[in-house]
Amino acid sequence: MTAPAAEILVLYYSRHGATAEMARLVARGVEEVPGMQARLRTVPAVSAVCEKTADDIPAEGPPYATLADLRECAGLALGSPTRFGNMAAPLKFFLDGTSELWLSGALAGKPAGVFTSTGSLHGGQETTLLTMMLPLLHHGMLIVGLPYTETVLHTTRTGGTPYGPSHFAGTDARPSPDEKTLCRALGRRLAQTAQRLAVPS
Repeated sequence: MTAPAAEILVLYYSRHGATAEMARLVARGVEEVPGMQARLRTVPAVSAVCEKTADDIPAEGPPYATLADLRECAGLALGSPTRFGNMAAPLKFFLDGTSELWLSGALAGKPAGVFTSTGSLHGGQETTLLTMMLPLLHHGMLIVGLPYTETVLHTTRTGGTPYGPSHFAGTDARPSPDEKTLCRALGRRLAQTAQRLAVPS
């Protein structure tokens, strides 16, 4: 009997579709690694209107993430558009509700990577990626970046950082060829790292 594939959770928030497209590319990279699958999840928007609540199931796109998705994953790719050099509020709000996983150590030792999209080329890509890592480090996750052995990092004229894939959206949500390559590279790297960590010593 074939063992079930291990899953990398690709968790993101996207307002205009650019980060969602990056998430799909990261998921594709995960599934290029034999024996690995991607679980695509998003989070609902937050609202200043107290009476407003989101439906349990989004009208389109992947389901909303639950704590079980995090508990069950073999690794995590976390994606957000940039908001003043930081992750978007909906993703931060979701992560702020993961205390029970922190208390139990459910994410400790699992690999994690981050990705982001900005409306301008120097719109806080690297600070967003770095600050997204902080709650993951508190959970004990092992941060997986993109090393310069990914040769596209040397030549990209759009997005791309050693801290994780980035995308200069501007007025076009579609990632450039270099950005697509780096998103898939992060997915593969997470999947391969999760496999190595799962090998008994």
